Amino acid sequence: MNTKIQQKENEIILAVETSCDETAAAVVKGGSKILSNVVASQIESHKRFGGVVPELASRHHTENITYIIEEAMEKAEITFEELDAVAVTEGPGLVGALLVGVNAAKAIAYARGLPLLPVHHISGHIQAARLERPWCYPALALVVSGGHTELVLLREEGEYEVIGETRDDAAGEAYDKVARTLELPYPGGPFIDKLAAEGIPNLDLPIAWLEPDSYDFSFSGLKSAVINTLHNAKQRGEIIQPEDLAASFQQSVIKVLTEKTKRAAEHYQVKQVVLAGGVAANKGLRSAMEEIFSSSSVELTIPPFNLCTDNAAMIGAAAHVQWKKNKTAGWDLNGVPGLALT
Repeated sequence: MNTKIQQKENEIILAVETSCDETAAAVVKGGSKILSNVVASQIESHKRFGGVVPELASRHHTENITYIIEEAMEKAEITFEELDAVAVTEGPGLVGALLVGVNAAKAIAYARGLPLLPVHHISGHIQAARLERPWCYPALALVVSGGHTELVLLREEGEYEVIGETRDDAAGEAYDKVARTLELPYPGGPFIDKLAAEGIPNLDLPIAWLEPDSYDFSFSGLKSAVINTLHNAKQRGEIIQPEDLAASFQQSVIKVLTEKTKRAAEHYQVKQVVLAGGVAANKGLRSAMEEIFSSSSVELTIPPFNLCTDNAAMIGAAAHVQWKKNKTAGWDLNGVPGLALT
């Protein structure tokens, strides 16, 4: 079994994140102070394929992981002897990518006799808020990324209850598919966001509210409606301005995200709402969340852009919760691509 935790305040954790196409390492103190946060992006390598190629991602992680960890330690200005634990993303994610991070973290923890802390990737996105301000419970997190769209209730620290999730495409996935339809570069989300700011939402696109009391989401129909709108216009010889289509699409996505979050926050009487995940970097969504909660007593927390996309500081923040709960992993820890949050 792994080394047991000897509780102390302001523990120093080396965190590793390799769930998809960013090789990342960070050193976090006490769950909230970032000593270093290093990310090596693979966007340029995957861009020509229009999406992440799992095998290519794994190879890049293998090539970069040692250098990224060394850089994180150097920037933190600490030695391995000063570490109290090593944390790593256990899942979900691409299995080959996860295994690179898991094995690197296990090697360091074993060699140094340190506790090994397994972290759920989505809990990392949620706990990124800890790096900005303390939590107030009960709390609600809207997680929006390329692979996930969820409403997660936190009644207390580290206790996650998924009260709503996507039934088909995640919001980020829909953004990328619509961007591809508009022949925008990969990754498409930021380009849609930028284009939407220049357009007018004058196209009638559907919003899937689902059942009246549901907190689930659905974006597949909206994605198909965008494709059909472009196809039908082309058949009729009409021209649709890309910026107007982007603005209409983004308005439909944001409206359902913000209004369901507001309704859930009121129903569960939460004290804090957190926006998390890669799509939390979307300026339109950030602005809409600020507007809808502007007159509410609920505290809204939106991490800075660099803490929304995949990084290891968020894994270090989530690992702090594992540390306090004494939840360590054994040396048989593996990457779990479909790991459930709850």
